[in-house]
Amino acid sequence: MLLSTCFAGAAQKKPNILIIVADQWRAQACGFSGDPNVHTPNLDSLARCSANVTNAISGCPVCSPFRASFLTGQRPLTHGVFVNDVPLNTNDITIAKVLKNAGYDTACIGKWHVDGHGRTSFIPRERRQGFDYWKVLECTHDYSNSEYFADTPEKLKWDGYDAFAQTADAQSYITNHAKNTKPFFLLLAWGPPHNPYGIAPERYRQMYRAEDIKLRANVPVQNAQHARIDLAGYYANCTALDQCIGDLWQTLKDSGIEGDTIVIFTADHGDMLWSHGQIRKQRPWDESIRIPLVIHYPGAFGDTGKNLGPLVNAQDLMPTLLGLCKVKAPKTVDGFDFSKYLMRGTGQIPESALITCPVPFGEFTRKVGGREYRGIRTQRYTYVRDLNGPWLLYDNQTDPYQLTNLCNRADTAKLQAELDRQLRKQLRATHDEFLPANSYLQKWNYVMDENGRTKARE
Repeated sequence: MLLSTCFAGAAQKKPNILIIVADQWRAQACGFSGDPNVHTPNLDSLARCSANVTNAISGCPVCSPFRASFLTGQRPLTHGVFVNDVPLNTNDITIAKVLKNAGYDTACIGKWHVDGHGRTSFIPRERRQGFDYWKVLECTHDYSNSEYFADTPEKLKWDGYDAFAQTADAQSYITNHAKNTKPFFLLLAWGPPHNPYGIAPERYRQMYRAEDIKLRANVPVQNAQHARIDLAGYYANCTALDQCIGDLWQTLKDSGIEGDTIVIFTADHGDMLWSHGQIRKQRPWDESIRIPLVIHYPGAFGDTGKNLGPLVNAQDLMPTLLGLCKVKAPKTVDGFDFSKYLMRGTGQIPESALITCPVPFGEFTRKVGGREYRGIRTQRYTYVRDLNGPWLLYDNQTDPYQLTNLCNRADTAKLQAELDRQLRKQLRATHDEFLPANSYLQKWNYVMDENGRTKARE
């Protein structure tokens, strides 16, 4: 169903919260972002009456680091989850614990990936970081044969395409809690559109033909065929999830709580999808680091959409959301609270977002060109250093596809020096010494095997 109207109502003292996190949905792959291929009518309609943050960044662009930063409001080198499949400390102060203490019911449905005790293992209540209602699996990418756990070690199974079943469960939760005196905090985390791409329901796959896909200008000719095939499947998943967004939005309307509910749609990171000849994430290019961030709160924002350009990083989401709820953020938070800026569009905001890869692993090992890096994304520029020195410099205003590397050129020396100054300032402020990967693996007692898989040492 295409939802094209918005509702503005009186906000309650403590709003309900629905956070929707897709896995590997890059900022560019939305109709409202200008993608000429993808069909996302519900998301486009939602964005038209929401705050659309056009420079949202996944600062350590890979799954577990983003999720841990969102939960804690901390940078990856603070909470220690800078690789996948390692555990977030159960003593950490998380957004669910804070909101629960503030009187919220808490719920998590879908993907978790911060437990670190195996991707298909039962997660007991003491490791759920403050969530009570629980239908979760640590991680799977078998979206049509997807299992989960609730409150017992009995393994359960989602019916069909898991995002549809998870969304239906979220709709039931919303309906059942709509009239409660306590507000709710519901985290719905989907697995798609993460690869494998070609397993969306058939009716969505039929909407996209590889030969019709228009590629981004930075996809090399030699990668074009692979890119079109992958993108056709990727977009099919995006459109399937767009239907879920429409269904959730309609449920909020039918329940009479849309005006009193903060809805956030975002993703843990992007996907290169053959731009620059690269795949997946962890890379410092925009297709990897930029994520969608749509914040719908009609009770406070009204029904007039607005595009906002602050550089919101993963660790900023927790304090910003708490600020919108008028709940005090804990002192453990590293992130910046953008709530006042979202409400009024004014005030001092960070001049850049820090992007990092402390440990290249998985699909970004040194075998495939992976490297440790630190960088900044400003409103206009991307500047990145690896351990050997300056690596990348792009003017994203004049070169939106990042085709021309301006690094180490005489004509950009002054600009590079200024961006290097900003980066070093960020590193000093965050106590980041920018060490080789092994230093961080040893410090946190993690191991990485020859295939780039990581885990905490037993």
